[in-house]
Amino acid sequence: MRTAALTPRLREDALATLRATTEGGPELDVLVIGGGVTGAGIALDAVTRGLSTAVIDAQDWASGTSSRSSKLVHGGLRYLQMLDFHLVREALTERDLLIQDIAPHLVKPVSFLYPLENRVWERAYVGAGVALYDTLASVNGRHRAMPIHRHLTRKGMERLFPDLRHDAAIGAVRYWDASVDDARLVSTLIRTAVSYGAHAASRTQVVGLTTTSGGAVTGAELVDLESGGTFTVRARHVINATGVWTEQTEALAGTEGGLRVLASKGIHIVVPRDRIAGNTGLILQTEKSVLFIIPWSRYWVIGTTDTPWEQELTHPVATSTDIDYVIEHANTVLSRPITREDVIGTWAGLRPLLQPGTKEGTSSAKVSREHTVASPTPGLTVIAGGKLTTYRVMAKDAVDFAIGSRATTLPSITHKVPLVGAEGLQVLQRQSREIGNRYGWDRGRMDHLLHRYGSLLGELLELVDAEPALGRPLEHAPAYIGAEVAYAVSHEGALHLDDVMMHRTRLNYEQADKGVGALDEIADIVAPRLGWDDATREREIAAYRARAEAEHAAAQQPDDAAAQAARDAAEDLAPLVPLDSAPVRPGHKPGSPAETPAANAPAGT
Repeated sequence: MRTAALTPRLREDALATLRATTEGGPELDVLVIGGGVTGAGIALDAVTRGLSTAVIDAQDWASGTSSRSSKLVHGGLRYLQMLDFHLVREALTERDLLIQDIAPHLVKPVSFLYPLENRVWERAYVGAGVALYDTLASVNGRHRAMPIHRHLTRKGMERLFPDLRHDAAIGAVRYWDASVDDARLVSTLIRTAVSYGAHAASRTQVVGLTTTSGGAVTGAELVDLESGGTFTVRARHVINATGVWTEQTEALAGTEGGLRVLASKGIHIVVPRDRIAGNTGLILQTEKSVLFIIPWSRYWVIGTTDTPWEQELTHPVATSTDIDYVIEHANTVLSRPITREDVIGTWAGLRPLLQPGTKEGTSSAKVSREHTVASPTPGLTVIAGGKLTTYRVMAKDAVDFAIGSRATTLPSITHKVPLVGAEGLQVLQRQSREIGNRYGWDRGRMDHLLHRYGSLLGELLELVDAEPALGRPLEHAPAYIGAEVAYAVSHEGALHLDDVMMHRTRLNYEQADKGVGALDEIADIVAPRLGWDDATREREIAAYRARAEAEHAAAQQPDDAAAQAARDAAEDLAPLVPLDSAPVRPGHKPGSPAETPAANAPAGT
C-alpha cells in the first residue's frame, strides 16, 4: 500500500472524481457524509471491501464530536452496573485490537485508580466488577493487551497518587484502559482509506440529496466551501454519519423517517501536569455520571459533564458553571485543590444521544444498545449513537446494512487492516535513540513524535532533511517542532490555521493563550505551502484570534445561552469561507439567512 498524502491537490482530484459521476463517469458505490470517527471508519470499511468510496465533511476532519471526546479507548466500566456485558465485551475487544494491531502508535495504555471509601463491602463490590471487566477482556481469543487489576492499600494508593487527599479513600483498585488523540485517529483513518483508493474532501457541504420520483436517494448536491462551486454526485448508497446533525441530513431527502438524535454537552478542562502530583488517572463517581482525571502528556484532562444542549450545534462552549462543576468534583479528592487560575484550556463536545425507536416508515437494525442503523428511504443509510472505541464495529454494521446481501460475499476486513503508521512501528522504536541523536531530540521528543506519527515519522524526517530549521522546536510552542506544522499541510490535509491549531496540534487548549503567541511562526510555515498571499495570511491569523477571544468570553458566562451570545459577539470577522458544519435546510442556498449562526464563524468551527 502506498501511503497517500492528504494534499490540496488530492482534495481537488477527489472533487473532480465526484463531479465526474454526473458527467459520464461511473457512479460511486458509497458516499459517506460526515468526517468524524464513524464516517472515517465507514470510508475505510467500504473501500477495503472493494467498493468505490468517497467521504466528505463540511468542516475539517474530526471537527465535531470526534475531536472533543474524553480521548479514552475503553470498555465502559460503568456499563457493568447496567449489566450490559455484551456491550462491554465488544468495546474491550475493540480496545485491545486497536492497541495491539490497528493503531498501536496512537492508542496507549493508561491506568486508573478507583478510590474506595468503605473497607469491606465497597472493596468487594468494586473489586468484583473490575475483575469481571478484566475477564471480559480475556475472552476475546487474543493475548491480553493490559495488565490485570490490582488492589491497593492506602499507602500504595498514595505512592501512585500523592495528591489524593489522605481522608478521601481507604485504598483503591487500579485497573487499565487506554487513551488516544481522537482527532489524529480520525485523520489517520481518512489517510488509510485514501491510501486504499477512497476519495476524501473536507470542507465540502451537502445541501441536498437527489432522489428518484419514488423517493429513493441516488446521490447528493454538494458545495465546495473553498471555492463556492456547486455540483451533484451520484452514488448507489449514501450513508449519513453526521452525529448530532443526523436529523438535518435525513431531512434533505424529503423523508419524514429516520433516527432521532438529541445533543448532550460534555466539557473538559486542562490543568498543567505539575499542578497535580500523580502517576496514574482517577475515576470518580458523581451524582450524574463519572469524572475522569486523566494524565495526558504535559497536562491533566479532567471531565466530563452531561447536560442538554439547546443552542446551535456548530459551536458548543464551556461555561463558567461547567468549569466550576468539574473543578468542584475534582477537588473532593485532591489534597491541593485546583482553581480557575490553574485551568489552561477547555473544550466542549456534543454527544449524539440516540433516542428510542425510529421515525414512522423506517426500516432499521438495532445491532447494539449503543448504536442503530436505519434506512428512512431506499438508497440512504443512517447510523447514530455509539462511542469512539467501537467506531470500527459501527462502520461494519453501517456498510453491511447499506449493501444488504452483498455483505455475505464482501465481508468487512478492517479487524486486520492496520492504520497508516502502524506497520514498521517497532523498527522505528528500536531506531529512536539513533534518530534522536542525529537530530538533537531527547527521549521525550522521540516518544512524542512516535506517538503521533508511528512509522510515518520517516516522512517527517524527509522534511527536516530538506529544511533543517524545521527540526527545531517552535519558539512559542516548544512542545512541537516546525516540521509537524509543515507536515500538517503537506500530508494531513490542513487547509487553514484553525485546522492546525485545533486538530493537527492541540495548541487551542494545551496553552493558556490558546496558541495565539505561536500564530505568526506557524503562519510563516503554513503560508508558502498553501500558497497564501499576505492578505490571506493576515485573515487566517485574525480569524483564529477571533476564535480564541470568543472561547475565552464564553467561558466567563454562567449558562449556555449567555456563553453562546458572548461567543457570537466576540466573533466579529468576515468568514474565510461560507462555513456550516451542518447541512443547510432544504430549499436554502449556501450563504442564505438559514446559515447565519455559522456564517460569522472563523474557518473550521
